[in-house]
Amino acid sequence: MNRYPVWKYILIVVVLICGVIYALPNLYGEVPAVQVAAANSAVTINSQLTDTIKQALTTANIAYTHAQQENRTVLFTFASPDVQLQAKEVIQQTLGENYLVALNLAPTTPVWLKSLGATPMKLGLDLRGGVHFLLQVDVNSVLQQRTEGDLHNIAQALRDEHIRYSGVFRQGKEGVMLQFRTLEAREDAYTFVTQRYPEFSWTKQSSAADEFALQGAWAPAALYQARQETLEQAMNTLRNRVNELGISEAIVQQQGDSRVSVDLPGVQDTAQAKSLIGKTATLEFHMVDVEHDPALVAAGGMAPTDTRLYDWHGQPTLLKNQIVLRGSSIVSARSGFGEDGRANVDVRLSGMGDSLFTKTTAESIGKPMAVVYVEVKSTPKLVDGKQEISYQTERHVISVATIQSALGNGFQITGLASADEAKTLALLLRAGALPAPVTIIEERQVGPSLGKQNIHMGILSVEVGMALVVVFMAVYYSMMGIIADLALVLNLVLIVAVLSLLGATLTLPGIAGLVLTMGMAVDANVLIFERIREELRRGMSLQASIYAGYERAFVTILDANITTLIVMMILFSLGSGVVKGLAITVTIGLITSMITAIMGTRAIVNLLYGRREAKRISIGIA
Repeated sequence: MNRYPVWKYILIVVVLICGVIYALPNLYGEVPAVQVAAANSAVTINSQLTDTIKQALTTANIAYTHAQQENRTVLFTFASPDVQLQAKEVIQQTLGENYLVALNLAPTTPVWLKSLGATPMKLGLDLRGGVHFLLQVDVNSVLQQRTEGDLHNIAQALRDEHIRYSGVFRQGKEGVMLQFRTLEAREDAYTFVTQRYPEFSWTKQSSAADEFALQGAWAPAALYQARQETLEQAMNTLRNRVNELGISEAIVQQQGDSRVSVDLPGVQDTAQAKSLIGKTATLEFHMVDVEHDPALVAAGGMAPTDTRLYDWHGQPTLLKNQIVLRGSSIVSARSGFGEDGRANVDVRLSGMGDSLFTKTTAESIGKPMAVVYVEVKSTPKLVDGKQEISYQTERHVISVATIQSALGNGFQITGLASADEAKTLALLLRAGALPAPVTIIEERQVGPSLGKQNIHMGILSVEVGMALVVVFMAVYYSMMGIIADLALVLNLVLIVAVLSLLGATLTLPGIAGLVLTMGMAVDANVLIFERIREELRRGMSLQASIYAGYERAFVTILDANITTLIVMMILFSLGSGVVKGLAITVTIGLITSMITAIMGTRAIVNLLYGRREAKRISIGIA
């Protein structure tokens, strides 16, 4: 009646061993570190770079504890944060702007645990701190682009309506001017554009030369909405990029009318985060001009009006200006390797694909097509005491391939330099291009927002709460209470192990979830033990009482846990990042408590009292 088969004991032991192994990394601390990564694909990370950094640190009398090179990065660890800051300045001055130098924290997890995939939990900004970026979004460039687009649309719409105009041009940066030869044409146009383009405020103008005009300017409400839409799109793209980096509990929020702040808690790769967050990158597909000699153009000859000269692997390449496909049409991008063993990116387009792209490739079989990587770089400068940002668009060809057949919704980008370049390109394409150029105008390491005292009190609450529960259970339920306490400790170990495996971020609300879970886990044992007591008072045998206690209390425990899980699902789906941390912790705790509080304690009770000769049970009653 109260015996487990051998396989159940083996399963429980294996689960507990795995839990201990994957919870162990959290016992090891972290040390200050400086991480160096390449700012672009043209820069290499090798042992020579590591030696250069070592020599620079030695010359500056800065001692480092460990140096490690992996995944195109170099990581130096130091004894204290003060030494870390000094080392960052020395390394940045030594390497220059071709390398990204970022502050970091390196875990001291042993190699044998790392080989098993065991890593410590990430801590949130409130517990550990992290990296803070303040980004300046060039909203005005988007407004100018939209105005330019509206200008062409208005001209085409007037032609479609057979309204004659003498000129359509942009006035200033965000204004539109329409000119007409007759008053009647202007009145017809005024009636038309006020209905079709309400985002502009239209005013009538006349001159002595019998010229009639309409002046359009962004309406205040439409201007505010356009700015907000640009910032929201930028924030969504930044969130996607942060998610691609595997950073949870990140905070992306608007500051003012043109800035976005990004807080990354407990990041493990600040250099990569800095490299990817601010990139305004996309792809353009252009046909190669095979009718003209690019070498003559490179030597100083005149290029055709509809072409542009590029450099590809040291060879001049002439591309047509018409964009066959834009990166915005891409919905999926995965890095991998082709049949030739070289890195590539597998691209998928939206639904029906792009009609121009499909048509052009069908008509150009056997002709070369190039993929151009477009990135807008920004440089903040101080001019007369004020910070001004200059933007520069960089374009370079990353692939030229011959079209073998008409391309539809899926194709591959080949000719990439390395697997890291393919991975970075795929990440940017998946996350989407930023709607406007952005500039990192502020970057700093932030400490725990709650302060050491609040963190100490939060951890102390877990320790005191668990200690009180342990003492109460041991005193009130004797040996059965001690068994429940053992299950409670194992439950905490399993929760930490699962959080570490999932890469979840622990925040102070998460600690509150741990306290709540401890109470709910021991509550299951209280229901079981009280049921056993009740059956013993009725005069049932010891074995029957134990069996009834576990079997009949199981339905009540399951019902309570399911209702709690429903609440946690609602909190996770509707709550903010902080609330989601609480929901995740409680959900994991409920699942693990079903293993420890029911299966775990039942296994121990079966070993101690499952024999037929057992006549008494230590459950706090005579």
